Amino acid sequence: MTIKTTAKSPAKGLMNQFPPARDKLVTLANWRTQPSSDWSFQNVRRLLPTANIAASKHPAPLESSLAEIGDVTFNGIGGAATTLRDALRATYTHGLVVLRRGRIAAEWYNGGMDARTPHIVFSVSKSICGALGGILADKGFLNPNRPVSDYVPEVSSSVYGGCSVRHLLDMSVGISFTEDYVDPDGDVARYRRAVGWDVIKPGQSTMQLREFLATQKPDGKEHGHTFHYVSTNTDLLGWVYERAAGRALSDLLSDHLWAPLGAETEAYITLDAEGAMRAAGGICAAPRDLARFGEMIRQRGVANGTQVVPGWWIDDINDNGDPAAWARGEFAELFPDASYRSKFYQIDRERRTLCCIGIHGQWIYIDPISELVIVRVAAEPIPLEVENYRAWRRGFEAIVRHFS
Repeated sequence: MTIKTTAKSPAKGLMNQFPPARDKLVTLANWRTQPSSDWSFQNVRRLLPTANIAASKHPAPLESSLAEIGDVTFNGIGGAATTLRDALRATYTHGLVVLRRGRIAAEWYNGGMDARTPHIVFSVSKSICGALGGILADKGFLNPNRPVSDYVPEVSSSVYGGCSVRHLLDMSVGISFTEDYVDPDGDVARYRRAVGWDVIKPGQSTMQLREFLATQKPDGKEHGHTFHYVSTNTDLLGWVYERAAGRALSDLLSDHLWAPLGAETEAYITLDAEGAMRAAGGICAAPRDLARFGEMIRQRGVANGTQVVPGWWIDDINDNGDPAAWARGEFAELFPDASYRSKFYQIDRERRTLCCIGIHGQWIYIDPISELVIVRVAAEPIPLEVENYRAWRRGFEAIVRHFS
């Protein structure tokens, strides 16, 4: 069976009446939970303020060379054997795109998705912003070794007053912040209220994102010592970019990245109430454009004959991640023998396999040896389910073996 585009169908009848029935209504109170997320992850701008990331005026074509991969087998969730076909249907997957040598080898959509539907990619946004950092550095706007406070003095009295832009890029800030997605009263809950992603209840803080960033405290660890995954680092990085280049993050992403790589669909990014952009997790983009992005990274920053991201930045991502900092961090058990550099995971240093990963099942998997790029977008119920990530890594490796 060739995995290909399925018929477009509504996401469980959500939001399809005027007004919607109460049990079919998606709001800020339920948008990140199932079944609401089947609709909301494809319709974020109907819930939140956003800024456009314009596509190219001359989209790069994607040719097809479809392959039979539906029967590719791997050990899925729980370790039970499954096929790719069955895993896609059983795991809240909205879309899958496989590129081999830049051609579409497989494509599958479900739950209302199609190739040009923008889907929220959560922390894949970080990798997109990490790539932009290389462009800005190459153009002379940004020096990754400079202190953050040189660009954003407003955070000088916070933990960020003592770190460099490189520490933001590599998630090695010594910050007292716990990235717990399910604690209703934790750091992430307060952060989500600041970015406008959650309902603010009576008595809760109405602090906005930039003000929230300036309140973050140190954890006593030396900057650069330990990989510590904290989303606020990337939101501050977006603010640094804006100050360094004197332009809005959405415009920088469009003019320096999305348009040059030949994106065919307008992407967008969520905003807080004061217009601050959620660089850490608010980008919504179409699956084929995510595949174009991954292919550009695989090709050492080149898309359609144009050097979009400087090759030296891609080399730095591949060569200069710190395995020791990673081993001291909280994801070492999930991905042994990995490293992290400029918002990209290198999960296999020998193969130089790079990944962009977001909660609820978002992936861009880039394997240069097999010349493959795999994109998955999804609406998994649990934000960070370790077994799901392990299972899909096994699935991607099985696709690699199939083509190898």
